[in-house]
Amino acid sequence: MQVTRRYWAVAGTGLLLAVLAIAFARPLLLVGATSLGAWLLGRQYLFARALSETTNTMTIEQLPAQNRVVAGNETPVTLAASFARPAPLAIEIEIGLPVSATGTDAEERTLDLVPGDEQADTAVIAHWAVAGAYELLQPTLTLGDADGLFVEQLSRGPTPSVVVEPQGPRNVHVGEGGEQLMAAYGRRQSGHRDAGLDPGELREYVPGDTADRIDWNATARLNKPYVREYEIETNRTTALLVDHRASMSDGPPGETKLDYAREVALTFVDSVDEFDDPLGYYAVDDGGITDRRPPTAGRYSDVKRRLRALDPTTRDPTTGDTTADERDDPATLRHIARGLTGQNAFERTLGAYLESTATYVERIAGDPLFETARTSLAGLSGTVWTVIFTDDTHCAELRETVRLARRGNGRVLVFLTPTALFEPGGLADLEEAYERYRQFESFRRDLARLRRVSAFEVGPRDRLDAVLTSGSQRSRSANAQ
Repeated sequence: MQVTRRYWAVAGTGLLLAVLAIAFARPLLLVGATSLGAWLLGRQYLFARALSETTNTMTIEQLPAQNRVVAGNETPVTLAASFARPAPLAIEIEIGLPVSATGTDAEERTLDLVPGDEQADTAVIAHWAVAGAYELLQPTLTLGDADGLFVEQLSRGPTPSVVVEPQGPRNVHVGEGGEQLMAAYGRRQSGHRDAGLDPGELREYVPGDTADRIDWNATARLNKPYVREYEIETNRTTALLVDHRASMSDGPPGETKLDYAREVALTFVDSVDEFDDPLGYYAVDDGGITDRRPPTAGRYSDVKRRLRALDPTTRDPTTGDTTADERDDPATLRHIARGLTGQNAFERTLGAYLESTATYVERIAGDPLFETARTSLAGLSGTVWTVIFTDDTHCAELRETVRLARRGNGRVLVFLTPTALFEPGGLADLEEAYERYRQFESFRRDLARLRRVSAFEVGPRDRLDAVLTSGSQRSRSANAQ
């Protein structure tokens, strides 16, 4: 409980009367001072009682219209207050928007109630500029008595979460050779022969069995139709390898290779979540592993949050060289720290920060994607699905990484973003873009021919259609000649 300036003004008046009563021997003034003191104590008691009654009978709610919103958009947030009995106090309630939610000032976020009100509500428009997961703060209540003598601030109410998704690419294509992939990638279905199914026992064919369940090898060997039962494997481990090297920054803002790969990766995490399988996550850039989460079940939201926060390694716009390694290298930062004199508080604080900075989880000397697979996947047991999100910049490294990851019973899914669809001005010459896409498609097919490997293209559907249409027109022209 806090007292206001008016309280101190009344208390000061009472004290002045007491001093004058003593100084001038006027008992009547002392009676006045005593009366003011008693009145203040009474008002304090009544305020404390009303405060307890109000807080025990009120219900505060704040509810965003959407729990998920795309960065740069707005969404209403409703604040409502109700009381079992008319409120005896004046109440101001400020909605608990996080700092990142802009668009309204403090006055617009406040709901005012006067003594006697039983309910009230308001709505504010929150503009979400930065992607991330946010939790609304508890609404702040400022309660005061009718005389303006006392005030109290409390925090009450729910703290709902809002996930602000980054502005992602539109018209995402996932497929093979320009054909859209119809089935949900990564999904397992009972009754289909899939990497998530283990072959079980053979039995003789009985009427009602479909032809696609017949094991033709066993049928030819035994001269009778036989069916092989397949059992769903439930303990599959999925490991995501996400490449965010400099080449993944190709493309316009919000529609880079990494943005398209991220969209597919987020959907893949949802698929793993559906079966509650263990999920591992490894992020790789030009210097090594930047984030590592060993496989475990139940941490899908954490992996999605990390995917949304992932940025590609930057390039120097003047030279095209990767600059993040030198700028963020821990040894370089420590060298800078040693150069600080430490003569003022700022340099001492900055020096301590630079000394403790460690950008990378693990530095890797060789090819980072291959070394990540070699060091991080080798110890995983059981059936492992390795899902790689990268582009066609490092073909030789990727081929060796895929071969390494499919050892044992493992299966590999590769989602590739074709450079031909993302180069600046790359579609200015559609014929040249088509030739580069043909080279990409040849590489993708080579990967897909490997045993227990599936390779898919990921990119903007409209650009791919333009490239394929150009190639088709050129083929028709050549045939006509």
